[in-house]
Order: sequence, then C-alpha cells, then structure tokens
Amino acid sequence: MPRLIPALFLLLLSTPLLAAKTNWPMWRGPQGDGSSSEENIPTKWNGKTGENIAWRVEIPGTGHSSPIVWGDRVFVVSCLEDKKERVLISLDRKTGKTIWQQDVLESPLENKHGLNSFASGTPATDGKLVYVTFLAADGKVEGGRTPGDMIVAAYDFDGNQKWLVKPGRFASVHGFCSSPVLFEDKVIVNGDHDGNGYLVALDKATGKQLWKTDRPNKTRSYVTPIIRDVAGRTQLMMSGSKSVASYDPRTGKEQWYMDGPTEQFVASPVFDGELLYLTAGFPEYHILAIKPTGSGHLNDDAIAWRTNKSPSYVPSPILCGEHFLIVSDIGVASCYHAKTGELNWTGRIGGKHFSASLVTAGGLVYFLADEGITKVIRPGEKLDIVADNDLGEPCYASPAISQGQIFIRGEKHLWCVGK
Repeated sequence: MPRLIPALFLLLLSTPLLAAKTNWPMWRGPQGDGSSSEENIPTKWNGKTGENIAWRVEIPGTGHSSPIVWGDRVFVVSCLEDKKERVLISLDRKTGKTIWQQDVLESPLENKHGLNSFASGTPATDGKLVYVTFLAADGKVEGGRTPGDMIVAAYDFDGNQKWLVKPGRFASVHGFCSSPVLFEDKVIVNGDHDGNGYLVALDKATGKQLWKTDRPNKTRSYVTPIIRDVAGRTQLMMSGSKSVASYDPRTGKEQWYMDGPTEQFVASPVFDGELLYLTAGFPEYHILAIKPTGSGHLNDDAIAWRTNKSPSYVPSPILCGEHFLIVSDIGVASCYHAKTGELNWTGRIGGKHFSASLVTAGGLVYFLADEGITKVIRPGEKLDIVADNDLGEPCYASPAISQGQIFIRGEKHLWCVGK
C-alpha cells in the first residue's frame, strides 16, 4: 500500500493536465460554439518573423474549411481546381508532415460567391472515422446555380474510404458549404438550399439514412446547427431558410419554429445554458437572444432581446463569460452583456473584411481578419486589445485550438501557432 501512494498522487496531479488538452473535432470545436476549455493558449505570434510558429506547411489546392485536430492528427479538405478534385488530407500534428491524401470526389466546379471556396465544409471526426461533405455538381448552370448532389463520405485514420452517399440535391448561387455535426451514432448535415431543403441524419458506421426532415421556404443558408439539452429536451437548434428552429436530433422531429427574422443565414448560433444567440443576415440584419423553451410556433415573446446594430452575416459570434461578442463582415466589433443585451462597446478593430468565426480560450477572444491579422481581445466594459498578430498571409478559415496550440489555415499554408 505505501508504494501505491506516490503513484496515486502522481496520477491525481497529472489527470487535470491531461483533461485540459482537448481535441478540436469539428466545426467550431468540441462544443460547436468556438470555445476551448484550455488555458495558456498563445496570444502572440508573427508569421513573417517566425515568432511562436511551430510549423508552416503548404496545403495543395484551395479551401476555406477549418482544420480539425484529434490526438496527433490534423485533417483538412481542399480542392485541386485544375483537376476538379476534392481531397481529404491527414497531417502529423507535431510536424505538419502529410501522412496521406485521398481523392474524395472529381466533379465540375460549381458556381459560387467570390468569398466562398470549393472546399468550405469543415470535416468532423469521432476519433475513428473522418466525415467530409462536398457538392458533386452536374456541370450545368441553371439560373446562376450549378445544381448537383450533396456528397457525404467517411474515411478511417489510415485513409480508407468506408462509405460515400448522396443524401440529397443541392443548388445555390453562392455555392456549397455544409459542415457535418456528430451526435451519438449519427452524422447530421444541413441541406438548406435554393430548392427543397432538408436536414438529414446518416448512420456514422454505414452512411445509411436514419431520418430526413423537410425544411421550409427553399432558401439557401449555411448554418451549422448546435445540439444542447434544454428544458428537458435534446435540441438541435439552427437558423436558416427564413426561420429559427429546433429539432430532435434522434428523430428529426420539429420541436419549435420561429419565423424570420430575415431571409438568409450563415453564422452559427451559440447557447449559454439559458438563451440562444444568433446574428444574421440578409437582406435584413439582426442580433437575437431567444428563449428556446417553448414548443410549436414561437412569437416575439420568446425573444429576450434584439438589436439591428452592426450584426455579422458570415462570422459566427462567441460567448465569453457574461459577454456576447461579434464582428461584422466589414470589421465592426461589438461586445454585449449577454443576458441583457446592454452594449459595452463597439468600434472598428482593424481589418477591411472578416470571414473567420470567433474563437475563445482562457478568457480571451480571437478575431481573425481576412488579411491574416488576429486581434486578441479581453471582453469587458471597454475595448481591451491584448495583442495584434500578423500571420503574413490572407486567411478566410476559422482557427482551431487544440493541445496548447492554434491551427490557422491561410490561403496557401496551414500554420501551427505555439511551440
């Protein structure tokens, strides 16, 4: 017994340290909301001088999808435009060296918005398989759209394809971008588009369709849902297609629905345990805090607070402590008291345009501009810029935080920040 005491003591000391190192397995991380529970994340770096840069590697092709991290693996998707190939790439987290690259799809390039890419859907992993989404376009342009089949595929960590399915059609004048969400034994994908929209759940092991739910209004949106236990129900909550809605992720059954507040949505919502926060959109611009406890058709009584001042369309917002923060596409950042909607501060923080969604760790929020400059801000009553970091390369993808490091996908390279 005396010999066990030192071993147990060491185990107790090491367990919190191990628990603090987390994976970043899907769009917006382990919680799907851009937050990391890790501490001591880098706040200063410089891509031009190499300060606090662990490695930089060139990624073939183009893409705006975020990297994901599981253990010592990093996964990204890309499009080799000259070959019209969409690929999944696995890299070594410690060195950035490519372990394997697999062709997922070869198809015509779809019409898209100038700020979109042909590989914008962030993959997801459960540590066993990696799930990716692309559009297999027909090649014909119809009304400015290139219709085709949504492709969802699964690969193991050795690069072997386990399955590939086509769960539905898709067409949008802005192109394709759907990031899979994992829940229990399911891969869930948003199919909002300029046609008969849908939510679909596939079996993680086989790709078999488990349920498919029609979405109203036939309007393109690019929101990745979040899943939370709220008011005694497990809710998959999302905005899009002229609405905000909640579904049971086990069955696809609608739980509540709210009209509007606008037509098109891109930014993903966040949830603080009480209120669902979202920012939208086009053609009207709104920030809403919603009480997601009702059933059926919700009206304005479910809105805790609302504003039309400087919302974002593309960048997803963040919750940090008692604060709700956003940045508009043109670079106006705002910090609100989350529960009341009281504005703490707003103003330009530099950067001509923002596409990346916000991430947070250690009580700080990271704002990445398209120019590759990251402002690190401490939320509070006044604007407090902790650091200003220049990567030296344009960036349109949202960062990932894992195991004490930040992974940033630039226009041509993948960067690992933090040595």
